[in-house]
This record gives sequence, C-alpha cells and structure tokens, in this order.
Amino acid sequence: MTPFYDARGNIYGVMTPDALRAQGLELPATAAAAVQARDGWALAAIEACCAWAPGARLPGSKAHRCDGLLVGPFQSAPPYDLLIVNTDGTLAERSGNGLTIFSRYLSDQQLMPDAGCELRVHHDKTDTPSPGHTTVAPAVVEGVQGFWLDLGQPGFGPAAVSALGVEKRVLNQCEVSHVQPLARLNPAWQRSQFVRVGNPHCVTLVDGVDALPSNPQMAESPLAEGLTAIAFAMPTGTGQPCPAGINLQWACRAADGSITARVFERGEGPTASSGTSASAVACAAWRVGWATSGTVQVVMPGGTAPVLLEEQGGELSRVSLFGRAQLMS
Repeated sequence: MTPFYDARGNIYGVMTPDALRAQGLELPATAAAAVQARDGWALAAIEACCAWAPGARLPGSKAHRCDGLLVGPFQSAPPYDLLIVNTDGTLAERSGNGLTIFSRYLSDQQLMPDAGCELRVHHDKTDTPSPGHTTVAPAVVEGVQGFWLDLGQPGFGPAAVSALGVEKRVLNQCEVSHVQPLARLNPAWQRSQFVRVGNPHCVTLVDGVDALPSNPQMAESPLAEGLTAIAFAMPTGTGQPCPAGINLQWACRAADGSITARVFERGEGPTASSGTSASAVACAAWRVGWATSGTVQVVMPGGTAPVLLEEQGGELSRVSLFGRAQLMS
C-alpha cells in the first residue's frame, strides 16, 4: 500500500524500489539506471500507486489522487538517491514539497540523521546536471517541526532556463522577459522573470490579485490548453519558450509585504502549492525590488511557504525553503 503525504496541499506517494519490484515492475538496482529505463516502469508505477480507487474520483478532481510519486531511497544510509515521477511519467529535477515529504518519510522510517543529510535527485533533463543535490536538515520554525532545504544559489534570465525567442522588458530598472505565448493568453502577463533553483521557472509579475489565474481557471479550457502548450515539453507541449518545458508562476505583492502566487507545474498542471515555485517567486521578487534578503512569505492556495534569501555582494548567494509534511490517513 502506498503511503501518501501532504505538504501545503501538494500530495505525493512514496514507494521504495523494493516495494515497486514487489508489484512486478522491473526497476533497476540504481537510481541512475532507473532513469535510463524510465519508459519501462514510470507510467506503470504512477497507475499502480497514484490512480484513484474505482468510484473514488470526484467530478472536477485531478486525473490522479496525488501530484506525483517519490521513488526511493535506493540506499540504507545517506546520502540518499531518489526519483521524482510526475503523473505524466516524466521525471522532475527537484520538488521542494516533494523533498520535504521524502524527508518526513525518512524520519518516519528512522533513516533521517539528527543533523540532516543530502538527497540526490536523478533525472533525464539535459540542461542541468543529474543528480541534483539538496541538503535537508530537521528544524523547528515558530513552533512547527519541519525541514530546511538548502536549494543553493539561484540563476536568473533566459539563459539559466534555456529559454529561446523571448524579448526584453524592464521592471523597476531590472531586465525581465516578455514571453509572447503568455501575453497572448492574458494581456496582463507582460513581464516575467526566469529563475532556476535546480529546476526551471518562469515567474510572471503582475500588478494585482485580479491578474492571478485561479486553479479552477487553469484547469478549464481554453486556458488549460494554452498553459499546457507553454509549460510542458514536447510532444505534450510546444517546447516554447523552453524545449525542456518550464514551471509557470504568477506573483503579486500583498499589503503586508508577502508575495501572493499561483502555480502551473510542468508535467502536472495547476497545483495548490510548490516548494521550488515558492522559492523561485521569492527570488524573482527580490530581483525586481519587491522583497529584500531575509525571510519572504510566499502565499499559495495550499499554504504559506517561508523562503530564506541570503545576499552577498549584491547577489543572492543562497535560497532555502522551510516545509513540513504529514502522513495522510
């Protein structure tokens, strides 16, 4: 039976390699080999572990009961290798909420050291190294037990995410990008900041909450088809502006200084929250002067994510995400 965990409305199942093999899937012995053999097991694992029970899916709900499957650990001691499988069978380079959930799973299995450990996510993307490394550490923030995820130094601009054919714009004396496919969907979506925090993001900066798309809107035609074409890699999407696809976010400043955001994930679609998306939003907000270094609160439909921005010499030197997860009954 697949255990499911919830992190700010993001739900992932967790399965060990041995548990998948017990279900008859031919999963190789190492995470690197499993990446190469993805076509032979990933979609089958999603259907075996993440599909709704007969009659359980409610009208209007997502096609699967969760946002993806975490496969690991491949070792009995850290550092731990894992795979993040989207519900379309593709692999993700990183997921903040997914890694938070995996950390909680390791703790439940008494595999998480008190001082934390390194998690290595293996994937098949060609524009960033595999595996991607993330250091996680147990922590208590405002009385909440969770984990800090060190996501490293962010990258900015089209080159950081391998974006092609985008135009330059300026916001608060900062160079941003004009992504024509987004602007065609909504004239308010004129200015975007590309950010890489292990995986690629396109944060569209808007003037008010009225320009933020709601999750129901993003799940309905024709907006759903337009966003899928932009976010997903070929053949599901167009591969424009990013051949490998791109995670999409929209962000605006709130009166209390926090940042309000919405998320449409590559390989998944609209989601209640995303840890790396929250981190990318905080980084984009810093870049255009909407936020300063320190803790930035990013508010999403699934909950609020504290993101710690560290600055050195006028540049962001590190971004860290705090998250918690709970086992679902």
